[in-house]
This record gives sequence, structure tokens and C-alpha cells, in this order.
Amino acid sequence: MTSLPETAADTRKISLLRVLGPGHVWALGVGIVLVGEFMGWNFAVGKGGAVGALIACWVIGILYTCVAMIDSEVTSTVAAAGGQYAQAKHIIGPLMAFNVGLYLVMAYTMLEAGDALVVGDLLASVAAQTGHALQREPFVLLTVAILAWLNYRGVFMTLTVNFVITAVAFLSILVFFFASAPWQPGGMLQHKELLTDLPYGWLGVLAAMHFGIWFYLGIEGTCQAAEEVRSPARSLPYGTMSGMITLLIAATLTWYVCTGLLPWEYLGRAITPLYDAALVTGNAWLEVMLFVGTLFAAVASANGCINDASRAWFSMGRDRYLPSWFGAVHPRYRTPYRSILFLVPIAVAFAYVVPLDQVVTFSILSGLLGYTFMPVNMILFRKKWPLGSISRGYIHPFHPLPALLLLALCAMTYVAIFLGYGTQLAAMLVFYIVASAWFAFHRYKFVRRGDQFTMPWPRPKGY
Repeated sequence: MTSLPETAADTRKISLLRVLGPGHVWALGVGIVLVGEFMGWNFAVGKGGAVGALIACWVIGILYTCVAMIDSEVTSTVAAAGGQYAQAKHIIGPLMAFNVGLYLVMAYTMLEAGDALVVGDLLASVAAQTGHALQREPFVLLTVAILAWLNYRGVFMTLTVNFVITAVAFLSILVFFFASAPWQPGGMLQHKELLTDLPYGWLGVLAAMHFGIWFYLGIEGTCQAAEEVRSPARSLPYGTMSGMITLLIAATLTWYVCTGLLPWEYLGRAITPLYDAALVTGNAWLEVMLFVGTLFAAVASANGCINDASRAWFSMGRDRYLPSWFGAVHPRYRTPYRSILFLVPIAVAFAYVVPLDQVVTFSILSGLLGYTFMPVNMILFRKKWPLGSISRGYIHPFHPLPALLLLALCAMTYVAIFLGYGTQLAAMLVFYIVASAWFAFHRYKFVRRGDQFTMPWPRPKGY
């Protein structure tokens, strides 16, 4: 009897729909990341003080600018679901592709769990202010379930919703910034009284790099839409680079407002820093707007994470890196519905069991491992297929400087994570080593290598 997991032929008859434009790509990338302006980034303040967090914000911003530049070139050329997984599959090889796919799934699933936790904590906090008691767990489950249903029903509707709620969340940051009257020093914002020197010196600044990633983590998720955009060569670079510009602006404004309203000692441990800063102002309209902004940002992020994690899982199933049962596309909604449903209980379990800062750390570590692969991938891509040998949707400038700079910044960030979360770093590395061994000794025999290379490229230079 032929088992279902290995009958992959039928899963390829129905493809994903190409219905997305640059605005949807922007909504996917910024939607996943913008929640980092509403929570998580402030743990960098606890590590290095307010000024240390700003240095981390801008240095890590350079790291992610390199990520966006590299991704824009390679993904607009390798336009397939799975993003960086598809890149590794075509450029490096199966074992790297498996690991990169796993990095993506873990990063987005952990981020989704963190987003659901923020929704639950925010609603419980607001209820407590009105004299009511709410448990966060039902709202965590409800958030993930509703967004999984939305993703199940279609990518166009999913990312259109993301565009709207992401725009509202970003608008709330802009309104808060202008409402705080930054042109009146010493008015609402008290930077002169609240800003201090580096409380833990430059070692604290290095440690702050860890959570500085949270300002931008997930912008690389735009690559997961590569197989569903109408024009990859146009939509992916525009959507990704405009998203990165949006995040750099939002990150700087967020830091400026929060550090002018809250002492760094409190800010470094707050769950919802922007909302807490709005409470300090005593302005009811700002409180409502930042409540809505925080809620929308967390929902948009979780929504995009479900989209991206399921695309990576689906792509690995379609190529038999995982059981091909996961490579199925819904006959009506044209979504990878089995992958969407499979990852839901995993996200909920982590949200229920693991504290927020550790969920954030697991997501950051998986993302960082993926970024470490990118410089190698980019250098090999240009070496095997030099400019002019294949058609590229976008060519990023200054190669190989962005790749080398990205590699150096990743190495620095590993040191930062080791300073505060060395045990988690070691545990994650052990997990990925064991997973690699499982793939190499068990799963690889099911992979049809000839079927997975879909790009009509000439043989690599030197072969």
C-alpha cells in the first residue's frame, strides 16, 4: 500500500495564487516586525540603558539593511515560496536548505507565540485598570485560532487585512510622537532628567544588541511571498526596502518618545512600553490610540508569522524534506492549509509554557542563524552566476561589503546573546544539530533532488 506522505505528485497540480503587489509585501514585512516597536525592544534598555538601546537600534538597523539588500536581489531572482529556504536549495545544497527552512519556521512560530502573549497580557492589563480580572490564556488561543482561519481562507484577504491594521499601528506611533511635542524640550518629554550615561558601560551596549534585533526581526519574511506576487522583480525589492525604511523611522520615534516619558529602570522590564508611556501622559485619547496600536501590531505580526511559517513548512514538504503531506494546496482557497493547521498547536503550546523574554530569545536566535547563512549564500550566488549570466530582478550595490558587514554584525550579536542567554543559545544549537542528523541519516533518502531545482539557470561558473 502506498503511504500518503510520499505521494507528492498530486500536491503539485494546484499551485499558489499570484495575486499580491508591493503594498502586500510591505504589509507582510512591516506587519510582522512593527510589534517590535510596541514590545520586546525595551529589554535592550534593561541591558544597556536608554542610550545603549539607541546605539543597538541603529547598529542592528545596519544589519537588517544588509539583510534587506541581499534578500531583495536573491529572492527577486529565486522567486519561490520558502524564501531563504528556496535560495539555499538552489545555491548551496540540501542540508543547508533544510536548516534554513527550520530556522524560518522556528523564528516565525516563536514570534507568533510572543505576539499572542502580548495580546493576552494587554487585554488583561486593561481589564485590571477597570477593576476586572481576565485570564490571558483564552485570548492567546483565540488570537491564534482566528488568524489561522484567516490564513486558511486565502492570502489576498490575509495580507489586505494586514495592510490596514499595520497602517493603523504605524499611524499611532506617528500621532504619539507629534502629540508629545518634541519641538518643546522639557515639556512633556523629559529627556534631560531621564537619560543617563551608559549604566553598564560598553559591555551593556554589546548586551543590548540582543534585543535590538526585536526592532526589525521578521522583515526578511517578505521573501515568503515570492511565489504569490504578481511581479517578483518589482514587488519584492520595493516592498522590502520601503518596509525597512518604515521600520527605521518607527524604531527611532519609539525610542525617543518612550525614553522621554519613562525611567530606563522601568522601561527595561515593561511588557507594553508604548502603551505604558501613553498612560503616563494622562491623555485618554492617546491611551486609546496606543492600546489599539499595540493590539493591531501584535495581531498583524502573528498574522504574518502564520503566513510565513506555513509557506516555509509547505515548501519543505513539497520538496520532500518533510513528509510531502505538508505540501498540499487547498483546492478552493489555494493556501498551504495543512501546514497552517499543523503549526497552530505548536505556537499555542510555546505561548502557554514559555515566558515572553525566552520566547523572544528563541525567535531571535533562529532568525540570527538564518542571517548568518545569508552572506555565504550571497557570495556563492555572485560567484556561481556572475552579473550578466542570469536575469536578476534587482542588483544590490557595493557587493561584497553588505555580506561581509552582515557576517561581522552577526558574530557580534552572538556574543551579546551569549552574555545573557548562553544556556538557551547552547540548547538551540543542540536542537539544530540533532535535526540536521535526522535529515541527513533518515529524511534525505526521500528527497528527489532533480525535482527541486526549478530555476532555468545555466550550469554554475566553473562546472
